[in-house]
Amino acid sequence: MSASFSLALAAARAAAAAQHYPQGALYVVATPIGNLADISLRALHVLQLANAIACEDTRHTQALLRAYGIDQGRWLAVHQHNEAQAAQAVIERLRAGERVAYASDAGTPGVSDPGARLVAAVRDAGLPVVPVPGASSVTAALSVAGAVQEAGAFVFAGFLPAKAGERDAAVAALAQERRPAVLLEAPHRVEALARALAVLGARAVTVGRELTKQFEEIATVQCGELAGWLAGNPKRLHGEFVLVLHAAPQAPAADEGLRVLRLLLPELPVKTAVKLAAEISGAGRNDLYQAALSLKSGQEPPGS
Repeated sequence: MSASFSLALAAARAAAAAQHYPQGALYVVATPIGNLADISLRALHVLQLANAIACEDTRHTQALLRAYGIDQGRWLAVHQHNEAQAAQAVIERLRAGERVAYASDAGTPGVSDPGARLVAAVRDAGLPVVPVPGASSVTAALSVAGAVQEAGAFVFAGFLPAKAGERDAAVAALAQERRPAVLLEAPHRVEALARALAVLGARAVTVGRELTKQFEEIATVQCGELAGWLAGNPKRLHGEFVLVLHAAPQAPAADEGLRVLRLLLPELPVKTAVKLAAEISGAGRNDLYQAALSLKSGQEPPGS
């Protein structure tokens, strides 16, 4: 270890220790999604400092703490099947002045893993909740997809429904989404998801498989090609998946102008509706005016 790295590490540890850590607070601790090196020094400090560690699965959290030499005798099991009941045990500890850290199996709790109910119960009890940020499969996938900048936002869709009809309906809703959408999927369902997404054709999707782990794989393909990409290598059906469905292409200005015009005409005079529709969509004002006259006369505009 170089001297400069040792100094930086010591400074980071000092910064972690210098943070104020109030008693009687729940600490929501992000843990690695795969690579154990992705734990933060602050997270390690909080896990060492806590009077009790609530976790989704003690086996996962034990492996993490064992790797960093942290005492492992302070467990509270808080998972999706007992979260509401276990929250009361956590609240009792907090009211007694204890610090309780909560860690899910991987990543940031309360997003797709348990934790949200626990946090809500603690907040409803008037007790503080402190975030200890770190690894997240959602932001990891978005960072390599290059899909957010133009839209300026994204949608977290998580796991789509398991039933085929409900899943197809969810995909249909995403078909017109003009923001990137982050999907999560398990290996035994990813082929079904790929078949459902195939209806989106040339729409781009970035696939992150086993993010941060030894066999991490990231690729951007067309939705219509996703099933074939998975079938191209049997190993691709293993591991956890994060998919970024890129934003739907913008509708042509003329189509968008006509859509906006249809919304405005019932509420505004023709000239005002045309003016606003042109400004909103970028479509030509003359074409929109002719379309407005057709709509007012009860006819469909040419080419609509």
